[in-house]
Amino acid sequence: MDRGNESFVTTFILTGIPHAPKLGTPLFGIFLVIYALTLVGNLLILLVIKVDSHLRTPMYYFLANLSFIDMWFSTVTVPKILMSLLSPDGGAILFHSCVAQLYFFHCLGSTECFLYTVMSYDRYLAITYPLRYATRMSGKMCALLAGGTWLSGAIHSAAQTALTFHLPYCGPNQIEHYVCDAPPILKLACADTSVNEMVIFVNIGVVASGCCFLIFLSYVSIVHAILKIHTAEGRHKAFQTCASHCIVVLFYFMPALIIYLRPGSKHVMDRIVAIFQTMITPMLNPLVYTLRNKEVKMALIRLKDQRNFA
Repeated sequence: MDRGNESFVTTFILTGIPHAPKLGTPLFGIFLVIYALTLVGNLLILLVIKVDSHLRTPMYYFLANLSFIDMWFSTVTVPKILMSLLSPDGGAILFHSCVAQLYFFHCLGSTECFLYTVMSYDRYLAITYPLRYATRMSGKMCALLAGGTWLSGAIHSAAQTALTFHLPYCGPNQIEHYVCDAPPILKLACADTSVNEMVIFVNIGVVASGCCFLIFLSYVSIVHAILKIHTAEGRHKAFQTCASHCIVVLFYFMPALIIYLRPGSKHVMDRIVAIFQTMITPMLNPLVYTLRNKEVKMALIRLKDQRNFA
Protein backbone atom coordinates (compact mmCIF):
# COMPACT_ATOMS: atom_id res chain seq x y z
CA MET A 1 0.00 0.00 0.00
CA ASP A 2 1.44 3.41 -1.01
CA ARG A 3 0.83 6.85 0.40
CA GLY A 4 2.81 9.43 -1.47
CA ASN A 5 6.41 8.18 -1.65
CA GLU A 6 6.07 5.87 1.39
CA SER A 7 5.51 2.14 1.03
CA PHE A 8 3.46 0.62 3.83
CA VAL A 9 3.71 -2.99 4.95
CA THR A 10 0.91 -5.30 3.81
CA THR A 11 2.43 -8.56 5.02
CA PHE A 12 4.51 -9.40 8.08
CA ILE A 13 6.87 -12.34 8.48
CA LEU A 14 6.84 -14.15 11.82
CA THR A 15 10.34 -15.49 12.36
CA GLY A 16 8.93 -18.26 14.55
CA ILE A 17 10.69 -20.36 17.15
CA PRO A 18 14.49 -20.39 16.78
CA HIS A 19 15.65 -23.93 15.99
CA ALA A 20 18.12 -25.91 13.92
CA PRO A 21 16.67 -26.94 10.52
CA LYS A 22 16.83 -30.65 11.38
CA LEU A 23 14.65 -30.06 14.45
CA GLY A 24 11.75 -28.65 12.44
CA THR A 25 9.93 -31.99 12.01
CA PRO A 26 10.41 -33.20 15.62
CA LEU A 27 9.22 -29.82 16.96
CA PHE A 28 6.20 -29.98 14.65
CA GLY A 29 5.33 -33.40 16.08
CA ILE A 30 5.79 -32.28 19.69
CA PHE A 31 3.73 -29.10 19.30
CA LEU A 32 1.01 -30.94 17.39
CA VAL A 33 0.68 -33.46 20.24
CA ILE A 34 0.60 -30.64 22.81
CA TYR A 35 -2.09 -28.82 20.83
CA ALA A 36 -4.17 -32.00 20.47
CA LEU A 37 -3.88 -32.73 24.21
CA THR A 38 -4.89 -29.14 24.97
CA LEU A 39 -8.03 -29.38 22.85
CA VAL A 40 -9.00 -32.85 24.10
CA GLY A 41 -8.30 -32.04 27.76
CA ASN A 42 -10.25 -28.79 27.79
CA LEU A 43 -13.12 -30.21 25.73
CA LEU A 44 -13.33 -33.07 28.22
CA ILE A 45 -13.53 -30.60 31.12
CA LEU A 46 -16.31 -28.70 29.31
CA LEU A 47 -18.18 -31.94 28.58
CA VAL A 48 -18.02 -33.33 32.11
CA ILE A 49 -19.12 -30.00 33.65
CA LYS A 50 -21.99 -29.81 31.16
CA VAL A 51 -23.37 -33.32 31.73
CA ASP A 52 -22.64 -33.91 35.42
CA SER A 53 -25.17 -32.27 37.76
CA HIS A 54 -22.73 -32.54 40.71
CA LEU A 55 -20.46 -29.97 39.04
CA ARG A 56 -23.06 -27.26 38.50
CA THR A 57 -21.53 -24.92 41.05
CA PRO A 58 -19.85 -21.50 40.70
CA MET A 59 -16.37 -23.01 40.92
CA TYR A 60 -16.96 -25.27 37.93
CA TYR A 61 -18.85 -22.56 36.04
CA PHE A 62 -15.67 -20.47 36.13
CA LEU A 63 -13.54 -23.53 35.36
CA ALA A 64 -15.63 -24.08 32.21
CA ASN A 65 -14.87 -20.50 31.17
CA LEU A 66 -11.17 -21.13 31.80
CA SER A 67 -11.19 -24.29 29.65
CA PHE A 68 -12.96 -22.43 26.85
CA ILE A 69 -10.36 -19.64 26.98
CA ASP A 70 -7.41 -22.05 27.05
CA MET A 71 -8.73 -23.90 24.02
CA TRP A 72 -8.94 -20.76 21.94
CA PHE A 73 -5.81 -19.17 23.41
CA SER A 74 -3.79 -22.06 21.95
CA THR A 75 -5.76 -21.97 18.70
CA VAL A 76 -4.82 -18.32 18.15
CA THR A 77 -1.09 -19.15 18.11
CA VAL A 78 -0.28 -22.86 17.67
CA PRO A 79 -1.60 -23.46 14.10
CA LYS A 80 0.59 -20.62 12.81
CA ILE A 81 3.59 -22.07 14.66
CA LEU A 82 2.95 -25.45 13.02
CA MET A 83 2.71 -23.82 9.59
CA SER A 84 6.02 -22.01 10.09
CA LEU A 85 7.72 -25.29 11.06
CA LEU A 86 6.40 -27.07 7.97
CA SER A 87 7.12 -24.43 5.34
CA PRO A 88 9.68 -21.62 4.89
CA ASP A 89 6.77 -19.38 3.85
CA GLY A 90 4.57 -20.48 6.76
CA GLY A 91 5.50 -17.43 8.83
CA ALA A 92 3.92 -14.95 6.41
CA ILE A 93 0.83 -13.23 7.82
CA LEU A 94 -1.26 -10.46 6.26
CA PHE A 95 -1.36 -7.11 8.03
CA HIS A 96 -5.05 -7.40 8.96
CA SER A 97 -4.58 -11.02 10.09
CA CYS A 98 -1.77 -9.83 12.34
CA VAL A 99 -4.07 -7.19 13.82
CA ALA A 100 -6.71 -9.86 14.48
CA GLN A 101 -4.18 -12.25 16.02
CA LEU A 102 -2.82 -9.59 18.38
CA TYR A 103 -6.34 -8.59 19.40
CA PHE A 104 -7.50 -12.12 20.21
CA PHE A 105 -4.16 -13.02 21.80
CA HIS A 106 -4.47 -10.16 24.27
CA CYS A 107 -8.25 -10.46 24.63
CA LEU A 108 -8.08 -14.11 25.68
CA GLY A 109 -4.92 -13.59 27.74
CA SER A 110 -6.26 -10.63 29.72
CA THR A 111 -9.69 -12.29 30.13
CA GLU A 112 -7.90 -15.27 31.66
CA CYS A 113 -6.04 -12.89 33.97
CA PHE A 114 -9.31 -11.34 35.18
CA LEU A 115 -10.92 -14.78 35.45
CA TYR A 116 -8.20 -16.05 37.80
CA THR A 117 -8.97 -13.06 40.02
CA VAL A 118 -12.69 -13.91 40.01
CA MET A 119 -11.90 -17.57 40.77
CA SER A 120 -9.82 -16.54 43.79
CA TYR A 121 -12.72 -14.38 44.99
CA ASP A 122 -15.04 -17.36 44.57
CA ARG A 123 -12.74 -19.54 46.72
CA TYR A 124 -12.52 -16.70 49.27
CA LEU A 125 -16.31 -16.59 49.63
CA ALA A 126 -16.66 -20.39 49.71
CA ILE A 127 -14.17 -20.85 52.55
CA THR A 128 -14.59 -17.61 54.51
CA TYR A 129 -18.40 -17.38 54.33
CA PRO A 130 -19.63 -20.95 53.69
CA LEU A 131 -23.14 -20.33 55.06
CA ARG A 132 -23.71 -17.25 52.89
CA TYR A 133 -21.81 -18.53 49.85
CA ALA A 134 -24.85 -19.80 47.92
CA THR A 135 -26.70 -16.49 48.19
CA ARG A 136 -23.65 -14.30 47.51
CA MET A 137 -22.44 -16.35 44.54
CA SER A 138 -25.80 -16.86 42.84
CA GLY A 139 -26.23 -17.83 39.21
CA LYS A 140 -26.84 -14.21 38.28
CA MET A 141 -23.71 -13.08 40.12
CA CYS A 142 -21.62 -15.77 38.39
CA ALA A 143 -22.88 -14.64 34.99
CA LEU A 144 -22.14 -10.99 35.82
CA LEU A 145 -18.62 -11.78 37.02
CA ALA A 146 -17.83 -13.99 34.03
CA GLY A 147 -19.32 -11.43 31.63
CA GLY A 148 -17.27 -8.72 33.31
CA THR A 149 -14.04 -10.63 32.73
CA TRP A 150 -14.81 -11.04 29.02
CA LEU A 151 -15.82 -7.38 28.61
CA SER A 152 -12.73 -6.16 30.49
CA GLY A 153 -10.50 -8.41 28.38
CA ALA A 154 -12.05 -7.13 25.17
CA ILE A 155 -11.59 -3.47 26.18
CA HIS A 156 -8.04 -4.03 27.39
CA SER A 157 -7.12 -5.80 24.16
CA ALA A 158 -8.74 -3.12 22.00
CA ALA A 159 -6.53 -0.52 23.71
CA GLN A 160 -3.38 -2.63 23.11
CA THR A 161 -4.28 -3.21 19.47
CA ALA A 162 -5.11 0.44 18.78
CA LEU A 163 -1.88 1.66 20.40
CA THR A 164 0.14 -0.80 18.33
CA PHE A 165 -1.40 -0.48 14.88
CA HIS A 166 -2.28 3.20 14.58
CA LEU A 167 1.42 3.77 13.87
CA PRO A 168 2.81 3.62 10.30
CA TYR A 169 4.73 0.48 9.28
CA CYS A 170 6.81 1.19 6.19
CA GLY A 171 10.15 -0.50 6.78
CA PRO A 172 11.22 -4.02 7.75
CA ASN A 173 8.44 -6.56 8.13
CA GLN A 174 10.08 -9.38 10.10
CA ILE A 175 8.49 -9.82 13.54
CA GLU A 176 10.99 -11.43 15.90
CA HIS A 177 8.38 -13.71 17.45
CA TYR A 178 6.06 -16.58 16.58
CA VAL A 179 2.95 -14.49 17.31
CA CYS A 180 1.89 -10.93 16.55
CA ASP A 181 2.57 -9.28 19.91
CA ALA A 182 2.92 -5.61 20.71
CA PRO A 183 6.59 -5.30 21.82
CA PRO A 184 8.21 -6.89 18.72
CA ILE A 185 5.74 -5.22 16.33
CA LEU A 186 6.41 -1.74 17.74
CA LYS A 187 10.09 -2.18 16.89
CA LEU A 188 9.10 -2.16 13.20
CA ALA A 189 7.14 1.11 13.31
CA CYS A 190 8.33 4.06 11.22
CA ALA A 191 7.72 6.51 14.05
CA ASP A 192 8.69 7.22 17.64
CA THR A 193 7.18 4.45 19.79
CA SER A 194 8.38 5.54 23.23
CA VAL A 195 4.98 6.86 24.31
CA ASN A 196 3.19 3.77 22.96
CA GLU A 197 5.61 1.42 24.69
CA MET A 198 5.23 3.28 27.98
CA VAL A 199 1.41 3.29 27.83
CA ILE A 200 1.32 -0.43 26.94
CA PHE A 201 3.80 -1.20 29.72
CA VAL A 202 1.74 0.73 32.28
CA ASN A 203 -1.53 -0.74 30.97
CA ILE A 204 -0.33 -4.33 31.23
CA GLY A 205 1.47 -3.56 34.49
CA VAL A 206 -1.65 -2.14 36.14
CA VAL A 207 -3.78 -5.12 35.03
CA ALA A 208 -1.25 -7.80 35.97
CA SER A 209 -0.16 -6.26 39.27
CA GLY A 210 -3.76 -5.38 40.20
CA CYS A 211 -4.95 -8.94 39.56
CA CYS A 212 -1.96 -10.41 41.42
CA PHE A 213 -2.62 -8.12 44.40
CA LEU A 214 -6.32 -9.06 44.59
CA ILE A 215 -5.48 -12.76 44.30
CA PHE A 216 -2.87 -12.38 47.03
CA LEU A 217 -5.38 -10.62 49.33
CA SER A 218 -7.95 -13.37 48.68
CA TYR A 219 -5.52 -16.11 49.62
CA VAL A 220 -4.24 -14.32 52.71
CA SER A 221 -7.86 -14.22 53.90
CA ILE A 222 -8.37 -17.85 52.85
CA VAL A 223 -5.30 -19.07 54.76
CA HIS A 224 -6.41 -17.09 57.81
CA ALA A 225 -9.86 -18.72 57.62
CA ILE A 226 -8.41 -22.21 57.07
CA LEU A 227 -6.18 -21.95 60.15
CA LYS A 228 -9.32 -21.36 62.22
CA ILE A 229 -10.76 -24.74 61.16
CA HIS A 230 -10.46 -27.06 64.14
CA THR A 231 -10.16 -30.45 62.41
CA ALA A 232 -7.12 -31.55 60.39
CA GLU A 233 -9.44 -33.15 57.83
CA GLY A 234 -11.31 -29.88 57.34
CA ARG A 235 -8.09 -27.93 56.90
CA HIS A 236 -6.75 -30.48 54.42
CA LYS A 237 -9.95 -30.38 52.36
CA ALA A 238 -9.92 -26.58 52.28
CA PHE A 239 -6.26 -26.44 51.22
CA GLN A 240 -6.92 -29.11 48.59
CA THR A 241 -9.75 -27.04 47.15
CA CYS A 242 -7.47 -24.04 46.60
CA ALA A 243 -4.27 -25.86 45.61
CA SER A 244 -5.28 -26.37 41.96
CA HIS A 245 -6.11 -22.70 41.53
CA CYS A 246 -2.80 -21.60 43.08
CA ILE A 247 -0.85 -23.88 40.72
CA VAL A 248 -2.53 -22.61 37.53
CA VAL A 249 -2.18 -18.99 38.69
CA LEU A 250 1.58 -19.49 39.04
CA PHE A 251 1.76 -21.20 35.64
CA TYR A 252 -0.01 -18.26 34.05
CA PHE A 253 1.41 -15.19 35.77
CA MET A 254 5.11 -16.06 35.95
CA PRO A 255 5.68 -16.17 32.14
CA ALA A 256 3.53 -13.06 31.62
CA LEU A 257 5.50 -11.07 34.20
CA ILE A 258 8.82 -12.20 32.70
CA ILE A 259 7.77 -11.17 29.17
CA TYR A 260 6.01 -7.85 29.78
CA LEU A 261 7.22 -6.41 33.07
CA ARG A 262 10.96 -6.26 32.71
CA PRO A 263 13.19 -3.59 31.16
CA GLY A 264 14.37 -4.22 27.63
CA SER A 265 13.32 -7.04 25.34
CA LYS A 266 15.28 -10.21 24.64
CA HIS A 267 13.45 -11.70 21.69
CA VAL A 268 14.72 -15.29 22.02
CA MET A 269 13.93 -15.37 25.73
CA ASP A 270 10.48 -13.88 25.05
CA ARG A 271 9.68 -16.62 22.58
CA ILE A 272 10.89 -19.44 24.81
CA VAL A 273 8.97 -18.15 27.85
CA ALA A 274 5.89 -17.42 25.73
CA ILE A 275 5.79 -21.09 24.64
CA PHE A 276 5.13 -21.98 28.26
CA GLN A 277 2.31 -19.44 28.53
CA THR A 278 0.58 -20.11 25.21
CA MET A 279 1.12 -23.87 24.83
CA ILE A 280 2.17 -25.61 28.03
CA THR A 281 -0.12 -23.86 30.53
CA PRO A 282 -3.36 -24.45 28.53
CA MET A 283 -2.39 -28.14 28.27
CA LEU A 284 -1.55 -28.47 31.98
CA ASN A 285 -4.67 -26.76 33.35
CA PRO A 286 -7.02 -29.70 32.64
CA LEU A 287 -4.47 -32.11 34.12
CA VAL A 288 -4.08 -30.04 37.27
CA TYR A 289 -7.82 -29.76 37.79
CA THR A 290 -8.46 -33.47 37.12
CA LEU A 291 -5.49 -35.03 38.93
CA ARG A 292 -5.86 -32.84 42.03
CA ASN A 293 -9.64 -32.60 42.13
CA LYS A 294 -11.59 -35.53 43.53
CA GLU A 295 -14.97 -34.22 42.32
CA VAL A 296 -13.79 -33.94 38.71
CA LYS A 297 -12.22 -37.41 38.85
CA MET A 298 -15.47 -38.87 40.19
CA ALA A 299 -17.42 -37.07 37.48
CA LEU A 300 -15.14 -38.56 34.81
CA ILE A 301 -15.69 -42.02 36.27
CA ARG A 302 -19.47 -41.49 36.22
CA LEU A 303 -19.26 -40.29 32.61
CA LYS A 304 -17.26 -43.36 31.65
CA ASP A 305 -19.72 -45.68 33.45
CA GLN A 306 -22.64 -44.01 31.63
CA ARG A 307 -20.99 -44.61 28.26
CA ASN A 308 -20.23 -48.24 29.13
CA PHE A 309 -23.82 -48.75 30.28
CA ALA A 310 -25.14 -47.21 27.08
